[in-house]
Amino acid sequence: VWLPAIGVARVSAWIGTYALSGVTIVAAGAVLLLLRRRYALPAVIANSGAITALSALWTDAPDAAPGAPLVRVVQPDIGQEDRSESDGERVLSALEKLSGKPGAQPRLVVWPEGVVRDYLEDGYPFYAYDWSSPLYLRRRIARLLGPQDILLTGGTALEFDREDRISGAANSVFALDGQARLRGRYDKAHLVPYGEYLPMPWLLKPLGLARLVPGDIDFTSGEGPGNLTLPGFGTIGMQICYEIIFSGQVVDRAHRPRLLFNPSNDAWFGTWGPPQHLAQARMRAIEEGLPIVRATPTGISAIIGADGRLIATVPHETAGAIERPLPPALVPTLFSRIGNAMAAVVAGLLLAMAVALRRRAR
Repeated sequence: VWLPAIGVARVSAWIGTYALSGVTIVAAGAVLLLLRRRYALPAVIANSGAITALSALWTDAPDAAPGAPLVRVVQPDIGQEDRSESDGERVLSALEKLSGKPGAQPRLVVWPEGVVRDYLEDGYPFYAYDWSSPLYLRRRIARLLGPQDILLTGGTALEFDREDRISGAANSVFALDGQARLRGRYDKAHLVPYGEYLPMPWLLKPLGLARLVPGDIDFTSGEGPGNLTLPGFGTIGMQICYEIIFSGQVVDRAHRPRLLFNPSNDAWFGTWGPPQHLAQARMRAIEEGLPIVRATPTGISAIIGADGRLIATVPHETAGAIERPLPPALVPTLFSRIGNAMAAVVAGLLLAMAVALRRRAR
């Protein structure tokens, strides 16, 4: 709600989004009391003064340094109906056309979640591969990259039992270089219940309940928040899809990354979901003082500065790409150090105010 007044939204770098929500409730309640009772005026002044003071302490994120690596975000405008197994070649061709050409500066090319139909890893039983071998697919992608470039893409990793039957899957991000080598993999840690797995299957399956998303195999979670360390680009935090919405849970505190990558498939959510998801990502950027790069199949893809401003976007339901110098991070914010501790303080204040007003009403 505060992003249009971004100075107020940036208060979350100090206290977090949850605490800012509590402060907003206090401010709204104080205004109501002011209309009814004179003694609420000091509360309104104090609350407004605190927000103004914290906003004034904010420093805008600096521009990227000269010669900084480039980040290129690809949005192919591929909807859910366009991603059947028979559409793999067409989808890959659309991604290739938008991925640009290598240049003198290193490029981090990012593709969305859910657009690479086949598997990138070797070693699976032959029946697992749909329309291409993993080596062919990696080499084809590598042709888009220069020797200093890295490509990040969403994909799926499979697990097998001793009889080579598929026993599990992971929603993953893969890093590839210009020599067709896999440079790392991150497995989504915060899975969506009823979408990526069925909770309490021992209870719900006998009742006839199943996942809302088609598929017979539940995803398994990885360890997170997680990073990939990439040559030429440093440590990059990974947050797949709705992992980015959880305040205070998007960064590995012991190994702070230089930016966050948020591949997502927002094509599930029509026109109302993508703006909300983008707003959540912007709030995480402000809280952590880190730039965020979002890549989605249908939008809204974006490069977000560490201060929450939108550096560049690809509109919803538009095929396109954006390329900018990699935005710098800010120094660690107070929120990045203490997390949602201030939310507990604000919650305590709200409870105390409720008790006090209740007693006064008597």
